Amino acid sequence: MLRTGNKLQCSRFILAVGHNAASFLSAYVLASANWDAVGRAVAWNERSRSATGQSSEESACVFYRHKDDLSVLICHVTCYIAEDQLFQWTEKVFDCLQSRELTVTVLSDRSVADYKTAEYLSSSSAPFLRSLHSSAFSDQPVCQSLEQPNIITGLPAAVLNHCQVNRIAAVVYHCYNDVSCPDSVTVETYRPVLSKLGRSIQADCSPSADVLRRFVRSAEIQSNLYI
Repeated sequence: MLRTGNKLQCSRFILAVGHNAASFLSAYVLASANWDAVGRAVAWNERSRSATGQSSEESACVFYRHKDDLSVLICHVTCYIAEDQLFQWTEKVFDCLQSRELTVTVLSDRSVADYKTAEYLSSSSAPFLRSLHSSAFSDQPVCQSLEQPNIITGLPAAVLNHCQVNRIAAVVYHCYNDVSCPDSVTVETYRPVLSKLGRSIQADCSPSADVLRRFVRSAEIQSNLYI
């Protein structure tokens, strides 16, 4: 589906980086019957070579396409992408997408221990969202901007940098949390983003506890493979 030089008509690209973000989209968006898994991208590195017993979904970046609106694409990235692969991964994926009128939304998370603030941050403050966007992004983010001197790193940073350079509207929603494994509280922190994902995306704003637990438990099992 994604081939270099073959520009895919895409108006909205939603990228979930990490198990909490992927679990959020799985429970709130992809649980409906409106999506097809249409492609995978594998990043070969020291972790992917050493990991055993993983399914293709666990060892690859999985792409989903909306059945009724083919211009809406979701990508789950729960596998490890090495630092020296970030630029190449970003370039190859975006080389397959038309950039005109494209809006990119990135969901990611990080430990609250990495959050820098002059004020006291109690344990009850986490999880919480912060946003960072490209200059071409004109919409209003659902949370306050990431304060200096905090930065984003990894794949979210690579994607945002690519969008900034190429004048693509993009926003990163970064969830700071205090847990080492996926959990329902952190997953639900992304809920305000649902209102910004586009009209064609029919999200389940209140998935049942069983549905939420199922995706979180599955993600927890997968994340343990990388410990």
